[in-house]
Amino acid sequence: MTGITLFDLAQRIGAPFEGNGDLIVTSASEPATAGETDLALAMDPKFAPDLAKGKARAAVLWDGADWQSLGLEAAIMVRRGRLAMAAITASFDAGLGLAPGIHPSAVIDPSAQIGADVRIGPLVVVGANAIIGARSQIAPQVSIGAFVQIGADAVIHSGVRIGARAQIGDRIYIQPGAVIGADGFSFVTQEKSAVEQARESLGAAVEAQGQSWLRIASIGGVSIGDDVEIGANVTIDQGTIRATQIGSGSKLDNQVHIGHNVIVGAHCLLCGQVGIAGSTVLGDFCVMGGQAGAADNITIGSNAIIGAGSGVLSNVPKGKAMMGYPAVAMQTHIDMYKSLRRLPRVLKGLSGKKNT
Repeated sequence: MTGITLFDLAQRIGAPFEGNGDLIVTSASEPATAGETDLALAMDPKFAPDLAKGKARAAVLWDGADWQSLGLEAAIMVRRGRLAMAAITASFDAGLGLAPGIHPSAVIDPSAQIGADVRIGPLVVVGANAIIGARSQIAPQVSIGAFVQIGADAVIHSGVRIGARAQIGDRIYIQPGAVIGADGFSFVTQEKSAVEQARESLGAAVEAQGQSWLRIASIGGVSIGDDVEIGANVTIDQGTIRATQIGSGSKLDNQVHIGHNVIVGAHCLLCGQVGIAGSTVLGDFCVMGGQAGAADNITIGSNAIIGAGSGVLSNVPKGKAMMGYPAVAMQTHIDMYKSLRRLPRVLKGLSGKKNT
């Protein structure tokens, strides 16, 4: 791997360095296992003792660290270690390892437009009138449907499926196995169904007989903004009439499911196995913890935080922190949980009084 000087790396991080700035490092490592050309990551004082176990000559340390006493030849000082990790990992990321150009086994429709310096791996299929932006990297066995538009600098890992008409911005990053633009889960019955009756009456009157389900086709497509990252095996259904939308800067973890017609705002963070049902709207900068879910046709306001495992069944105001099933204000949920834990003791006390 090609190395980088400590001076150049410090410039990328935007942090000061001390010692030998010409020292070349070739990868990042935990302190205890670092080799002579590795950059040891010890951004917290608790990791300092591990430096003696490894062979690193340079390290990234916490602000104000006495790097010379740790036996190093050079060090970069950072105030926010996790923030520094973004530039460090990007500097050592080898990418997909694709050869320049288009692999001979790829099937590219003659009407497709491929930008400059694009790398396309084996067995990729690109449909009619698709557009792929400059400098994009597309790993093996990716399929891109007809009339799809992908912006510049895309990184698309193996096995991704992008359905017809999807519109995707610049710098998209898609992990293996994601499916963008599958049909939405949308069906209807000839007459009002038992589900509709239950919803209208809250279960008080359900008299409809069983009926077959008729499929409603999805023709709305998917629209994804710039700088969006999509995890492994994420599924984003296309809209019924209008597009399902993912705002710029949003990050979707593995196995997230976005239903048809959903609108996800800008810079949202959706953790593993989040599920959002059809036509729900998330504002900007929302965060949903792992396995949280949102019912259909509701609105979650901007800057809302939904705790892991929560089920959101009604609208959430802007900036609200919610938790539980059904989701309530986070502090309310904590109070309810504490009360629930006390319940056996309370009941035991009541039982004891009754017996006396």
